[in-house]
Amino acid sequence: MSLSQNLDPYLPGSSLVHRLDPRVKVGWALGFILTVALTPPDAWPVGILLVAITAAVAILAEMPAGIVLRRAAMATPFALSALPLLFTVSGHELWTLPWGWTLTYEGAVRCVSVVMKSWLSVIMAGVLTATTRMPVLLGALRALGVPRLLVATVNLMWRYLFVLVAEARRLMHARSARSASSPRPGLHAGGSIAWRAKVTGGMAGSLFLRALARADRTYAAMVARGYDGDIRTLRLTPLTLHERISIILGLAGLGTVAGLGLLLWG
Repeated sequence: MSLSQNLDPYLPGSSLVHRLDPRVKVGWALGFILTVALTPPDAWPVGILLVAITAAVAILAEMPAGIVLRRAAMATPFALSALPLLFTVSGHELWTLPWGWTLTYEGAVRCVSVVMKSWLSVIMAGVLTATTRMPVLLGALRALGVPRLLVATVNLMWRYLFVLVAEARRLMHARSARSASSPRPGLHAGGSIAWRAKVTGGMAGSLFLRALARADRTYAAMVARGYDGDIRTLRLTPLTLHERISIILGLAGLGTVAGLGLLLWG
């Protein structure tokens, strides 16, 4: 499998979500993530509704469950950062640990809410990137009025990611070519763990310097070819009346869900 296939989150397909206009998908996805963020922690009916919407969109996008779960795993750091809420939020005591920490109901609600919101947002963003190619997605962001500097920054970060990974692979190949291997099973070449950590740190520093030099050469080549800070893409066709109505209705529905959550549980 090529490098681009390993890094590119896009999954080719012909599902209903794939066929939607990218501006419609971006508008709905941003509205959904905002709705998730505004939902109060204890609004469980709204949370269940948002989970159902996320599952329905993933099914309509024809994404395999394994891929959805693997991409949802990117929210794990946010879930881990929410664990202290179990014991730091004051409220009704549920359980006291031997060393004095107290688990509260309010802390458990906050923790579950942060984990659920993180997973739902990451899954929806994963569906968006899995059904829309990155250049088309960036063009949709620009068409929706996102500042060109921000779009250009995201575009360059995305493109330079492949360059950075290629540089890292060259370093790994060079290390393998200069490393000896023992024919005895279970015997690995190299020194202690500290020595290996030192070598790894040196490789990381070398990768940073090589990436910095490569970035300077890349930028000089772009300027020589007329780069002026704006990434130019093919102009998208105007939205049809049906697409405009679908965006309005989708955002209105999400706004109603968020409003009910804030009104009843806020």
